[in-house]
Amino acid sequence: MTPAEFDLLTEFATAREREILEAVALHGTQRRAAEVLGVSKSAVSNAFDHARKRAARKGHAPGHFVSGVAPGYLMGKVTVQRAKDGAVERTWERQSPEQAAQQEALRAGLEAMAAELPRVKPRRPAANDDAYSSHLMACYPIGDAHIGMMSWPEETGEAWDLKQAERLHCTAMARLVEMAPACEEAVVVNLGDFLHADNMEGVTTRSGHRLDMDSRYAKMARVAVLTLRTMIDTALTKHKRVRVINAVGNHDDTGSLWLSICLAHAYENEPRVVVDASPTPCHYIRHGATLVGVHHGHSIKPERLPGVMATDRAEDWGQTRHRYWWMGHVHHQSVQKDHPGVSVESFRTLAAKDAYATWGGYRAPRDMKVILLHDQHGEVGRYTVTPEMLAEVA
Repeated sequence: MTPAEFDLLTEFATAREREILEAVALHGTQRRAAEVLGVSKSAVSNAFDHARKRAARKGHAPGHFVSGVAPGYLMGKVTVQRAKDGAVERTWERQSPEQAAQQEALRAGLEAMAAELPRVKPRRPAANDDAYSSHLMACYPIGDAHIGMMSWPEETGEAWDLKQAERLHCTAMARLVEMAPACEEAVVVNLGDFLHADNMEGVTTRSGHRLDMDSRYAKMARVAVLTLRTMIDTALTKHKRVRVINAVGNHDDTGSLWLSICLAHAYENEPRVVVDASPTPCHYIRHGATLVGVHHGHSIKPERLPGVMATDRAEDWGQTRHRYWWMGHVHHQSVQKDHPGVSVESFRTLAAKDAYATWGGYRAPRDMKVILLHDQHGEVGRYTVTPEMLAEVA
């Protein structure tokens, strides 16, 4: 390691990585530095790799952008300019960060930051044990909330911004919890696209489609966390235990990840709340003889979902009689379509139309539901609230 490389890496290293780099510079080799620090050689090597990748993401990778690929990058598009005789005159390379490495680094960073979040203090249930129904489970599916979206009523006919999103979702949850019976178990099911955008630029990650955004990403993130925490806390006033599922949506691949991690740490000391923080495309809810699958709906076609459930949950499949798939994504209610062994349903959203939906002719009604599942008989009831109903309450 040259002095120039040492200076470069320490600029982009964390405090712990800087300590390791200094030990290598002092003792001459990574092996000797590892012995002195009492860590494995791989830990020392990883510190170098992380610092190099962090520097490369800021455009500092001496030699790599001239020949070879920078640490943490993959070779993408290459443009070649040739002379009349076919000889190569120039080449332009486009290198981009490795997506898998990006996701892993992001997850590690989020875990570290979330570890410092204040924890929710445990609260006693509002009722005695015998006041709760053990046979029923209350499930609150949240269709695509699109918190952070902006809709101008003069163009779309409906107003939507951060304040509207927070107020409507929290009010809907409060009303549905009032309507639901006092079940021991409840599940708050975010069906994906809880956040409208997944980056500072306000464009979709896959297609680069420009989104109508209200305010800044940081403000959207703050409102999203506050809204979901309020909905969870509201559920705790009626139910003994609450599970939280955040499905990965096409608008919030990353957002769903940090949302789950933040909530898992915030409720770490509250035994009545369990946050499912697994970054998987499908989640499952088992309640006696009833099995529910949760998927946003953007990556697996509905007709394939029965086979996915039977494979992912073979044992549960064999032990249950009532099976359902719940999805978001399409923003409209699809009546339960029966497939062999399972019904598939998509849910509406409380969010207003944006300009894209307005000009595209999409006009689905808006609502949110609570669904009651019986441990032996499957779905036995549901209640619905609409923005119009909630306006009467407000």
